[in-house]
Amino acid sequence: MKHSLLLVLAAVLVVAVAVLYWVTRPPPVLSVTTWDSPYGRAQAAAQIRAFGARQGVDVRINRWNGDLKALEAAVMARRYTADVLDVTLTGAARACQDGLLEKLDTASLPDGADGTPAARDFVPGALGPCWVGSVVQSQVMVYAPGLKRVPATLADFFDTRAFPGRRALSRATPRFTLEMALLADGVKPADIYRTLETPEGLERAFAKLASVRPIWSIDTVGAMRWVTNGQAVMTAALNTEVTDNPEFPLGIVWDHQVYVLNVFAIPFANPNKALAMDFIRFATASGPLGAVASRVPLGPARRSALSFVDDNPDTHRPMRPILPTAPENFRHAFALDALWWQAHEADILPRWQAFVMRR
Repeated sequence: MKHSLLLVLAAVLVVAVAVLYWVTRPPPVLSVTTWDSPYGRAQAAAQIRAFGARQGVDVRINRWNGDLKALEAAVMARRYTADVLDVTLTGAARACQDGLLEKLDTASLPDGADGTPAARDFVPGALGPCWVGSVVQSQVMVYAPGLKRVPATLADFFDTRAFPGRRALSRATPRFTLEMALLADGVKPADIYRTLETPEGLERAFAKLASVRPIWSIDTVGAMRWVTNGQAVMTAALNTEVTDNPEFPLGIVWDHQVYVLNVFAIPFANPNKALAMDFIRFATASGPLGAVASRVPLGPARRSALSFVDDNPDTHRPMRPILPTAPENFRHAFALDALWWQAHEADILPRWQAFVMRR
């Protein structure tokens, strides 16, 4: 009898200790690295802290500037300050090829809130071997207010007879601009990069740009300033540079926008991969992506998230009309191929630099 009582007491003690540990145990820790920007702050509110509160996870937010050398050093030393990275698609593509990122099971992503499978819900390019898309940013055509005739298509940028006036462009990079030239010249979207790989196709792009004799600014901000002060009537810039800057009250043409993505990724061999993937599944669901786009003019990378976009909680500005992935804006969108540029940019840069510097 006494022996049985001791067994019962021991069992009760084991259960009590287990319950006490369960109640008092420290929560799991997850480190998410994002940007020191309005986008990073929107992520913190809509995705990062929301995940921690829902899952009982101690989520720690780090900031970075996208420097892949820091990622390489962490992977080589197996000492991680980040379990999840928000990174540009260009950076993710390079890091994935270099073996710095984990392969991700995108088949495990949840369906959209409307029931659309993830593979069809995300925009083209958003799902890759090492990444899951978060938001979309686009180069768009921009025009001066007060034009007698309002441009409506990318072709109008190159129609100097119907829309007289100088065009301004940034000389910082050939990306976006060469695609824009070929799209305006009638090249089918599926053939853009095959065309750019040929000498004739590259010359075709430069000839299209030369046809409007653009004035070249050091960056898109300078080009927009020229449009604002009347030195030019049109330019091309990232949508956020226009919508986030009251200095530039310019019109936007979304036709044939050229878009890029920010994506989530996990450093290679990170021991916290399972929890990191739980975060990515949560953060790229329809609701959290819509909540991010309610705060910053970046399009959610999955279409079903648009139904969750509200007016900006701080400014009360309607956000949906200025999002790249809103259906009315995304109709003829073209995805910039970061992998293609990684392979070919070094060969194109000398020709580009010579072109933009000539008078």
